[in-house]
Amino acid sequence: MRKKLIILSIISILFTSWNCYGQVGSDYLILQDIGLYRLSQPTEVIPGMAPVGGPRVRNNAGVVGGSHYTDHIDTTYDLMYLGSSNLVSPIVTITQHVGRDSDRWLLHEIEIGCRDSNIGRLGLLHEGTYIKKINNDRVLGLGIGGNSYRWLSSNNVVVLIKYTDADFTKSEPKEVINAYLAKFPSVIPATFKLNVAHDVVWIKDEIERRLWLCDKWILIIQQGDVDLYDKLDSVISNMSVFLDYREKYFGLSSKNEKRLIQNFLSKRDDVSIRTKLQEYKDWWISNNGNSITLP
Repeated sequence: MRKKLIILSIISILFTSWNCYGQVGSDYLILQDIGLYRLSQPTEVIPGMAPVGGPRVRNNAGVVGGSHYTDHIDTTYDLMYLGSSNLVSPIVTITQHVGRDSDRWLLHEIEIGCRDSNIGRLGLLHEGTYIKKINNDRVLGLGIGGNSYRWLSSNNVVVLIKYTDADFTKSEPKEVINAYLAKFPSVIPATFKLNVAHDVVWIKDEIERRLWLCDKWILIIQQGDVDLYDKLDSVISNMSVFLDYREKYFGLSSKNEKRLIQNFLSKRDDVSIRTKLQEYKDWWISNNGNSITLP
């Protein structure tokens, strides 16, 4: 009986998910073959479990999910188009962001997946990152083990199209890329350049964004959030990244500061954390106009 109830619950969840998809999925995904690329269909591999393939809907921030402020729920739609032995099988991911103030950073956040997080090349672009002009649209490309294109469209929509081609021997899925650019034109401006000047601006914006994220989490704490430790941990995590950038590009050692703020976290000392955050913000106000040198 218990097993039967579990199976019925799973079916109910799947049914609700697909109903939700059926209502709004076509607004974001192209639910038909595109040229030689066939629409993948959901296939049940394990009885009672979610099908594999076909369109899906998820409640997360998609390609920018690892860096996005998460006090709200964004909606992401995924779909694979099937190629053949000579064609790649591209995966399309569309995220509709809700339009909160955090979406001011979307174009900046799109780049995070193309930038190094290791201290030696902190904030610098990965090799294989480039801007590609397709008709009148500009997209950000990353060619590692295949290719991916990502761009920002109007109304806070972020698009990612990626495919695997380790040997770079297969044709690019131009039909799929062009179809989604027609549906969601890129708003990446013509002035957007990947050069040293842009790297400097991006790095300083990332420092600014990390302090902004700390402020956001602190605000939730002040409003009486019961899950204090997790929110303070988010503050400390962003403080630590700020300290890495400050050390890398402004020469201030982060070792003792990191030890200090971790001690504040272990004691759940939100007062000392807020005081330290204000100190960092004051420092940034005094130093954000200083020049930095890239490795």
